[in-house]
Amino acid sequence: MGNVTLSGKGRRWVLNGHPWIYRDDISGGEAEPGELLHVEDPNGNNVGWGLFSASSKIAVRLVTSDKEQPNRAFWLDRIQRAIKARESMGYLNPEGACRLIAADADRIPGLIVDLYGTTAVLQSSIQATDRMRDFLVELLEEALPFKLDVILDRSDSSIRRFEDLDSRVEVIKGELPESLVVREDDMEYEVDVLHGHKTGHYLDQRENRKRAAQLTQGGTMLDAFSYDGLFGIRAALAGAKEVVCLDQSAPAGDRLMRNAERNGVADRVTFHKANCMQELRNRLEAGEQYDTVVVDPPAFARNRREVDGAERGYVELNRRGLGMVKQGGFLVSASCSYNVRSADFVRFLGSASRLAQRDAWIEELRGAAPDHPALLVLPESNYLKCAFLRVP
Repeated sequence: MGNVTLSGKGRRWVLNGHPWIYRDDISGGEAEPGELLHVEDPNGNNVGWGLFSASSKIAVRLVTSDKEQPNRAFWLDRIQRAIKARESMGYLNPEGACRLIAADADRIPGLIVDLYGTTAVLQSSIQATDRMRDFLVELLEEALPFKLDVILDRSDSSIRRFEDLDSRVEVIKGELPESLVVREDDMEYEVDVLHGHKTGHYLDQRENRKRAAQLTQGGTMLDAFSYDGLFGIRAALAGAKEVVCLDQSAPAGDRLMRNAERNGVADRVTFHKANCMQELRNRLEAGEQYDTVVVDPPAFARNRREVDGAERGYVELNRRGLGMVKQGGFLVSASCSYNVRSADFVRFLGSASRLAQRDAWIEELRGAAPDHPALLVLPESNYLKCAFLRVP
């Protein structure tokens, strides 16, 4: 069994509540890659138990401050707690979709599990969850109130390179259906869990889509970076008379239009394959106006070094978006970059408003849906910002 000893600085960091211990804050000890180990302070006192990485700057992710070593019952309780929370949110549905386990925010470091009907898609991002994968899957099946038909391992995210882990895509159980369709309230949509973004879909925006749809009833929407089109399709279901979706992915566009057909709104939804930044400029110069403009781009800043470049991108993107909002309409603007903090994002939007020469009121600054929890002592888990700006 491995163990590590913290430096004085590391001890102070842990006492502040943050569950990550960086390599520079360890003064001694040894462990195997991915091992569950005991953590002590400089005086040999118990700090707790954590999962060790031999490669990442984050050397240990604490899972408990108890003296007793976590056992099977400990991990089963963690998974049951996560499932019960989603059930209480109203998201646990064998025909629906939700984030079932949100890694460190659910105190199960490095493991994401998204549920699409009776198909579970997991992503492991650290050495420990790779090592524990089959054990955790066993507990997941035991804890769920319904049977899983398919379990897919989509551990192919780029962050695995920091843990010296190869990309892995593997069906653990069952056989993927030719078409996987799930429900979100009154909306049905198709998910490509094998090739789609993330685990197949952006579940974190579900509540923000509802709000944007409410604001667009009877109006028009431009949905930029639309992916599978759920901002636009939900708006059409709520009564939007016209929705224009833009994305550079042709497969996503094909899926978007199938989703529109499936929900009976294809007569009010159109898709255009385009570079969104350039297309927004073209449409702005052409004088197009919409009641609601949605801009939900991929992450512009994957680390702190990229924030300056991200600022330029966010300001220009939102300047173009604001320029196309009708008077009395809304810009819905999102950033999924944790490294762009909420205050910075609002400042970027202010710069965009000034450059667009459009007054804008920030009516709401929302985050991810509740099944993507933000753990108070782990600010890194509070990543999504979705601003609803009214143009008076």
